[in-house]
Amino acid sequence: MSDPVATLPSPRSAADVFWDDSRPPLWFNPSLFLSPVFDSESFISDLRTFVPFDTLRSELRSHLSSLNGELVDHINRDYADFVNLSAKLVDIDETAVRMRAPLLELREEISAFRGSVEDAHVARASGLNQRNDTGAAREVLESSLDAFRVVSKVEKLLQEQQDGATMRESQSILLERIASELNRLKFHMTHAQNLPFIENLEKRIQSASVLFDASLRNCFIDGLNNRESNVIYNCLRAYAATDKIKNAEEVFRTTIVAPFIHKVIAYEAYDGTLGDGLENDYRQIKLFVARDCKMLLEISSTDKSGSHVFNFLANSILKEVLSEIQKVKPGVFSPGRPTEFLKNYKASLDFLAYLEGYCPSRSAVTKFRAEAICIEFMKQWNVRVYFSMRFQEIAGGLDSALTSASLVFLQDSDSDKRSSPTLMLRQSVALLESLRSCWKEDVHIFSAADKFLRLALQLLSRYCNWVSSAVNARKSNASLTPGCEWAVSATAEDFVYVIHDVNCIVSEVRGDYLGLISHYLSSCPSEVLDVVRKSMLQGVESLENVLPLVKKTIIEVIVDKSVEELSQLKGIAATCMMSNKPLPITHSPYVVGLLRPLKAFLEGDKARHYLTHETREELLLGTLTEMTRRYYELAAGRLSDARKTETYLQKSRQNAQKRAGAAASGVTDHNVSGTEKMCMQLFLDLQEYGRNISALGLNPADIEPYCSLWKCVAPPDRQNTISV
Repeated sequence: MSDPVATLPSPRSAADVFWDDSRPPLWFNPSLFLSPVFDSESFISDLRTFVPFDTLRSELRSHLSSLNGELVDHINRDYADFVNLSAKLVDIDETAVRMRAPLLELREEISAFRGSVEDAHVARASGLNQRNDTGAAREVLESSLDAFRVVSKVEKLLQEQQDGATMRESQSILLERIASELNRLKFHMTHAQNLPFIENLEKRIQSASVLFDASLRNCFIDGLNNRESNVIYNCLRAYAATDKIKNAEEVFRTTIVAPFIHKVIAYEAYDGTLGDGLENDYRQIKLFVARDCKMLLEISSTDKSGSHVFNFLANSILKEVLSEIQKVKPGVFSPGRPTEFLKNYKASLDFLAYLEGYCPSRSAVTKFRAEAICIEFMKQWNVRVYFSMRFQEIAGGLDSALTSASLVFLQDSDSDKRSSPTLMLRQSVALLESLRSCWKEDVHIFSAADKFLRLALQLLSRYCNWVSSAVNARKSNASLTPGCEWAVSATAEDFVYVIHDVNCIVSEVRGDYLGLISHYLSSCPSEVLDVVRKSMLQGVESLENVLPLVKKTIIEVIVDKSVEELSQLKGIAATCMMSNKPLPITHSPYVVGLLRPLKAFLEGDKARHYLTHETREELLLGTLTEMTRRYYELAAGRLSDARKTETYLQKSRQNAQKRAGAAASGVTDHNVSGTEKMCMQLFLDLQEYGRNISALGLNPADIEPYCSLWKCVAPPDRQNTISV
C-alpha cells in the first residue's frame, strides 16, 4: 500500500513562498464555483476586463493546488478506517442464508392460504349463481302457473258475464274485476316470455281479450245511453286498468258524438245552399255537450278516480268536430273571404274556450291544449294569410288615397261620411279609417295583435312620407313620385289644411286611438302595454316632426308672392342716379304691397279657423324674417352696385377735369350724389315697411335682417336707433 503523502503536489516556486494561501485577492471569489448556474466563460470574460489573463491563470492554478491539498488531507485523515473495513466484515454470507430460510417458509404459507381463499370464493359464487338460477326458474314457473290460473279465471268470469242476466252495474263491476285480472296476466306474461307453455296460452289469452273488449264496449255504450254514472265509472276504470284509453275515447266518439255532429255540421241554410257559418253549429254542439256529455266529462275529471287519463274533450268531441268540418265545410278554413273567416275563427276560439271550461284545473287546460288534435285544429286557421289579406285591404286603401295627383277636399255633403268631422282632406280621412280598421271587431285578431300594431305604425309612416315627399317636391326638379304632384302648384291655404289634419291625427292617436288599443290589449301584461304605448307615441312624434317643413313651405309660398314687388328696386336705382332728381321725401309705392300676401293669408278664413294662434304667430315671424332677409339682400346688392357705378363715374369726371386744365380744378360739385338719394329712398321705404310690420303686431327691431338693412341705409346719426 502506497503512502498517501506521496501524492502531494510539488513545492511552489521561490516567488510563491511569500504568498498567503488563506487570503486570495479580493477580485477572486472561489465560492462562485459552487453555484449551480456557474458558467466558466462568463466568469473569465467578467474578470478579464480588469485582471490580466496571466494573473487570472496563475490564481486559478493556485486555487487548484489548494483543492488538491485539501483532498489529500481528507484521504489521510480517514485512511486507517478504510483499510480496516474489510477485516471487520466476516460471515456475512452465512448470516444472509439464515435470514432467508424463514422468509421463504412464510411465503409458501401465504401462497397456500391465498389458494384456499380463492377456491372458497369460486365455490361460493357458483352456489350463488345456482341459487339465482333456481330462484329465476321458480319465478318463471310460478308466473306460468299464475298465468294459467289467471287465464282460467278470466275465462270463467267472462262466461259468467255472458251467461248471467245481471244488472248493468253488476256487469260493469265484473268487467272491472276482469280488467284487473288481465292486468295481472300481462304482468305474468312479461316474466314468462318465450316459453312453450306460455305460447300455448296465447290463443286463449287473445280470445279472452277480444271477448272482454266486446263486452266492455257494449256495457260502456249501455251505460252512456242510459246515463248510469256507476256503470260509466266502472267501465272507465276497466279501460284504464287495461291501458286501453284510446278505445274508450273512440267508442264515445263514434257512438255518441259522431251521429249528432254529423247531423249538425250538415246544416243547410234556409235558401237551400250549404251554409259555411259555424256559429250556429257551435251553439248546437255546446247544447249537446252540456246535455249528453257532461256526465262523462265530470266522471272522467273526478279527483283520485283513476279516470283523469282520459281526454274526451279533445280526442272525442273536438276530433269529431274537426273531422266533420273538414269533410262538409272545408271552406270555413279559407282566408280568401276574410270576413267569414274571422267570424268562424272567433266562433271556433269561443268553442275551444267553452270546452276548456270543463277542465277542472289549469293543468288540465294545459293538457287539453297540448293534445295533438287541438294543435291540429288551430293549424287549420291560417291567421298569417288572413292578415296578409287584411294588410292589402287596409294599406291598399290608404295607398290609393295617397297616390292621388291632387288634394281631395271634403265637401259639406261628405261631413256625415267622415270618420272625424274635423279632418279636411280625403287623404287624412283614409289614414284615420285605416288606423281604426286595424282594431275593429270584424277585422282584428288578438293572436295577430303584434302584426296589426306594426301595420298601424306603417300607416303612420306612409302618411308621414307622403307629406314630407310632397314638401320636398317643391324644391327639387327631379321626377315627382306619385301622390306628390299637388304640392308643386299648392297654395299656402292648401298647406294649412295639411297642418290642420296632421294636428288632428296626432291628437286623435294620442287620445282615443291609444285608448282603443289599450282596451283590446287589456289582458296583456303592463310591460307589453307600455311598449305598445311608446311605439305609437314614437310614430306620432315622427308625424309631428313634419310640421316644421310644412310651415317652412307656407312661408316660402307667401314670400315668393311678396318678392315680386321688390322688382321695383331696379327703378329706384335708375331714378336716384339722375342728377336733376331732388332728394326723396316719401316712401315708394311698392312698400305697401310687400306684406299684402301675408296679411291676406293671416286674415283669411282658413288661417283663422284651422290654425292655432301659436302657429299663426310662428308663421308671421318666420315670413317676415325671410321676407326681410330677401329685402335686405336685394337692397344691399342694388346699393352696392350704385356705389360702384358712382365711384367709377366720379373717377371719370376727375380725369376729365385734369385734362381740361388747372383752372377747372378749383370747381367743386356740391350736389347730392345719386347713392345718397338712393340710401334716403331706401331708408324712407324701410321706415314704411317697419310701420307695416308694427301694424301686424311685431316690433321691427326684433327682426335681425331688418336691423341689418337699417344699418345699411339709415343716415349716420340714426343708425343706432331704430324708429319707424
